[in-house]
Amino acid sequence: MNAKIEVENQGRLDGLKWFVVFAVVATGAYGNYFYQSESLLYRVIALLIIGLVAGYIALTTVKGHKFWTLVKDAKVEVRKVVWPTKQETVQTTIIVVAVVILMGIVLWLIDWALNSIINGLIG
Repeated sequence: MNAKIEVENQGRLDGLKWFVVFAVVATGAYGNYFYQSESLLYRVIALLIIGLVAGYIALTTVKGHKFWTLVKDAKVEVRKVVWPTKQETVQTTIIVVAVVILMGIVLWLIDWALNSIINGLIG
């Protein structure tokens, strides 16, 4: 029960925070357009800073916190993956290429045979 109240209290200002994120991003886009005569380097640096500020504000929301938790959990899962060796990768690639070539030939033969049959009926 207390956890539900805490989540409600944390999410109370989320609408305002998302509005601020939108306003910050819109201001960055307008500023980039307005200062298009300035150096590209300065505009990119300003947009990166604005993006970091907007991202930080977004991460302080309930959905932002859930997203960050998802990213951390995904990073843990990637560490658990057993990646194939170079030999396994090469062998699998050769098998895939061979099957693609074989299926291409089979489909070409079917197309050629049907085309010959249809030309025989028409001509």
